[in-house]
Amino acid sequence: MSEARIVTFGCRLNAYESEVMREHARAAESGVETIIVNTCAVTAEAERQARQSIRRLRRDNPQARIVVTGCAAQVNPGRFAAMDEVDQVLGNAEKMRPDMLAVPPAERIVVTDIFQVRETALHLVSGFEGRARAFVEVQQGCDHRCTFCIIPFGRGNNRSVPMGRVVEQVRALVGQGFSEVVLTGVDVTAYGADLPGRPGLGQLVRRLLAQVPDLPRLRLSSLDPVEVDDDLLRAIAEEDRLMPHFHLSVQAGDDTILKRMKRRHLRADVVALAGRLRALRGDVALGADIIAGFPTEDEAMFRRSLDLVGEAGLTHLHVFPFSSRPGTPAARMPKVPGDEVKARAARLRARGEAALADFLATRIGRTVSVLVERDGTGFCEHYLPVRLPGSPPEGTIVRARVTAGADGVLSAEPLGDKA
Repeated sequence: MSEARIVTFGCRLNAYESEVMREHARAAESGVETIIVNTCAVTAEAERQARQSIRRLRRDNPQARIVVTGCAAQVNPGRFAAMDEVDQVLGNAEKMRPDMLAVPPAERIVVTDIFQVRETALHLVSGFEGRARAFVEVQQGCDHRCTFCIIPFGRGNNRSVPMGRVVEQVRALVGQGFSEVVLTGVDVTAYGADLPGRPGLGQLVRRLLAQVPDLPRLRLSSLDPVEVDDDLLRAIAEEDRLMPHFHLSVQAGDDTILKRMKRRHLRADVVALAGRLRALRGDVALGADIIAGFPTEDEAMFRRSLDLVGEAGLTHLHVFPFSSRPGTPAARMPKVPGDEVKARAARLRARGEAALADFLATRIGRTVSVLVERDGTGFCEHYLPVRLPGSPPEGTIVRARVTAGADGVLSAEPLGDKA
């Protein structure tokens, strides 16, 4: 029997869910060659890439059953069902069912109302193919309605996984040999708001590290600045196994634009949080999502986003040219010309690359712990790529001294037994 092939687009949560689907498909033993495309809806470009991939997959695999799922399929199932290359479209709830591939092919579109889903059942996975780190979904959906974002319509409202189930999953992954786990979700800092007693993300981090003492490294996915509370800050300050790299969902550096985005923080909140994190955790590394060319953004507003990179000490930028998503309030706002959007995104990326290069330079001569992924490369605590000599085993953690940094990558020499 040929095993189902999974093609994944988008976020870490999708990567986790693809592994769940892989295990479900393996257990189903359908005997039919199947390709599952797990799509992303965050930008129009992400959807375009998914459609392009589907066409290519059909050309290369004329006899395969092609199933399309994920956020883009949830938001606009008809568009994918209209593609001749697609056999079936499943929603985000349906894709997580153990019997997902048993749905009769005659049911071409199987997509339910995601806002009617009330729970997130954690699916235990035995491992992640080709990965040294594992992702664990602790939360789904989002209760906020940023004016540019289509994701709540793909994921539904906030739903959290009980802490005991998260601990069980992480313990199982550590038993499989994983040295690093990433807690992921759509709005991970909203974790626990729907659970009895309203335990927060900080409580989850503390309990997880206490009850899984053999887990060497824990990371968090993107954090909403306004939801980083005192309990999470204490965990960041006190838990050395919580890696000192934090990615913030910033989106803009101008207060007017932030309000038009319907974000709940202001520029000063981001700067204050960055300062507090550094006060608590020394050489913390901070990343951010920033959108370039949001509707009504003028040059002065954009420059405030540019200047925020230095003011907040951001070193890992994810830059998104504004992408209009039909059905969102931002889609009806006055647009910035497309060429200007691209130019501003390029300027932001250049500023981010310069900030990262400066940060890399500060690492030279320092000792780092590198989680080896493949071909002698891996990532250190600050989520910087590190190249090591030789071929240390994948999944091991190697202590090394940084000797150089260029083109966004550090080079380091292992310290061996003398470390």
